[in-house]
Amino acid sequence: MSTENLPQSPEQPRRKPRVAVVFGGRSSEHGISAVTAGAVLGAIDRTRYDVLPIGITREGRWVLTADEPERMAITDRRTPEVAELAESVEGGVVLPVDPGNREVVYSEPGSVPKALGEVDVVFPVLHGPYGEDGTLQGLLELSGVPYVGAGVLASAVGQDKEYMKRVFTSFGLKVGPYVVIRPREWDRDEAAARRKIIDFAGDHGWPLFVKPARAGSSIGITKVDDLSGLDEAIAEARSHDPKILVEAAIRGREIECGVLEFEDGPRASVPAEIPPPDAHAYYDFEAKYIDSTPGIVPAPLTEEQTAEVRRLAVEAFEAASCEGLVRADFFLDEDGEFVINEINTMPGFTPISMYPQMWQATGVGYTELIDRLVQAALRRPTGLR
Repeated sequence: MSTENLPQSPEQPRRKPRVAVVFGGRSSEHGISAVTAGAVLGAIDRTRYDVLPIGITREGRWVLTADEPERMAITDRRTPEVAELAESVEGGVVLPVDPGNREVVYSEPGSVPKALGEVDVVFPVLHGPYGEDGTLQGLLELSGVPYVGAGVLASAVGQDKEYMKRVFTSFGLKVGPYVVIRPREWDRDEAAARRKIIDFAGDHGWPLFVKPARAGSSIGITKVDDLSGLDEAIAEARSHDPKILVEAAIRGREIECGVLEFEDGPRASVPAEIPPPDAHAYYDFEAKYIDSTPGIVPAPLTEEQTAEVRRLAVEAFEAASCEGLVRADFFLDEDGEFVINEINTMPGFTPISMYPQMWQATGVGYTELIDRLVQAALRRPTGLR
């Protein structure tokens, strides 16, 4: 029977992919995550995507927040708080835990839970533990929801500076001298743990950089010029992470490079240089985010140096099994060699952050950058890959 003359059903318009921008979190980088979310919400192409902003408070509660990017900015040297952006002080958001169901539910005490619709992809702009370290990525894998950025393993490796350096060394990438003090070492013999650092200083000299092993945004880091400042630096690092990393100073230039996943694989941006900030001992949190110390984009390197650091950035991306994006940080030492310091699997995405600036200089604008990250996540299956 011919169907030529039968009435045809009108074609249903295609639904725009829904992107849940998840931000905040329980780490000390909560405020910077909110600033990053504001930048992403302000730049994402609303003609292509529906957007659902979800904040995680410092206590770990998931909340629905206002879609008002202008409120997610540093004001009077103060970063925003998810609790202040929440639409309700009592309501909460629940992600699905069934891979066959991507519906997000919002509930308040005494009210019937409200379905907010399906989420097609999560853009987790969390920094630090409980979000950037593989914990959220594991939850999303269990839920079967695609997400932007590195998977569980790469996120965990990228968060733990010790194991990051071990992975890089195993792949032949050059890293600087470092020593790790684990929580059990402090608990077992604090004096011996302290001597371990002093012996390291004896081998490599002062200054040293004392860091939380699993934190970012330069939070909790102290440059220690001599023995008198060591105890205070250890206490500061341990207030953020019971495991600390101590690095020898590398004399040279700070060079950064962005990596972005394209359809044909990862590519590197033009590199940037971070000049020594005038008002700070090094490129610390205040210099990065409060005083907005500008980087030099592109970095004034030779063609050979530029090609080499771009190659090494992609090697680091591949070595740690990263996906989506990475910012790779290097030192160009006095011998002319690139020493990799660390990677960041979810780098700062604020308008002044180096990652989007480097890609802007490479020809990929902020809105296109977000689009490429979301599309890469939508192409990628969850689960083993």
